[in-house]
Amino acid sequence: MSPNRHSAGQPAPRRDLPQDGVDRPLAAFARDYAEGEGVPRHAHDRAQLLWATRGTMRIATDAAGFVVPPGHALWMPAREPHRVATEGGVAMRALFLREDAAVAGPEEATVLAVSSLLRELILAACAEPLEWDPAGRGGHLAALILDEIARAPALPFRVPEPRDPRLKRLAEALRRDPASPRRLEEWAGEAGASPRTLERLFVAETGMGFARWRQTLRLAEAASRLASGESPARAAAAVGYASAPAFGAAFRAAFGITPGAARR
Repeated sequence: MSPNRHSAGQPAPRRDLPQDGVDRPLAAFARDYAEGEGVPRHAHDRAQLLWATRGTMRIATDAAGFVVPPGHALWMPAREPHRVATEGGVAMRALFLREDAAVAGPEEATVLAVSSLLRELILAACAEPLEWDPAGRGGHLAALILDEIARAPALPFRVPEPRDPRLKRLAEALRRDPASPRRLEEWAGEAGASPRTLERLFVAETGMGFARWRQTLRLAEAASRLASGESPARAAAAVGYASAPAFGAAFRAAFGITPGAARR
C-alpha cells in the first residue's frame, strides 16, 4: 500500500472523532474492520497509537509505508496524513493523545513493540468512558500507558515511500509481489525510464538504492508474516529468499534477532 501519487504532500481531510476533542490526556478508540476494509488518506489533530488485537494493518504516510502485524503498534504524530488498509479482519484498539501527553512517543511515525502490560492497559482504557475520572481508575491507567509508550522499543519496519510516479508504479508492483526476481533493468521498460535514472531517483527519494530498498521491503513483509505465526521457511520463500541462511543473516542484521525469535 502506498500514498496516492496525486495526494502526497497535499493537505489531508481532518477525520473528526470524539476522541480528538475530549478534555483528557488520552482517549481510547475501538473498532473492528472487515477483511480488506480501510480508511482513506486523512489526519487527526491528536497523536495516535494504532494497535490491533487481531489482523495486520498496512499504514502509509506520505513519506513511508509501515506493516503493523499483531503484537505491534504504530505511533502516528498529530496532523500526519496517513491511510490505513487491513488484512485478515482487524480489531483496532487505538489511543488518541493530547499534545501534552504525546511527548511520550517518538517524533515521527514509528512501529513500536507492545508489551504484555501495554496490551492490557490499552484494553482496559477501551473499557473506560470517554471522559474518565482523572483521580480514579482512568487516571491511573493513563499514567501507566504513557510510561509504557515511552519505554516501548522502536522497530525498523519503515519502508521509505518514493514520490516519482515511475518509482511509485514499481514500488506498488513489488508490494503486491515482494518475491519478484525482476532486476532493475527489467523494470526500466515498464517504468519508462533507464535503469540509471531509476537508481538515481531511488537514492534521491528514499536514501537507498533499489537493491537495498527492495531488501527493506522484503524484510518488513517477512517480519509481518513471522509475527502472524508463519514459519521462517515460508516467510522467506514468500518474500523471495531461496536460501534460509541468507534470509536469516539479513533478518538478524536488520532486526537484531533471528526469524525464529521474531515468530515467538
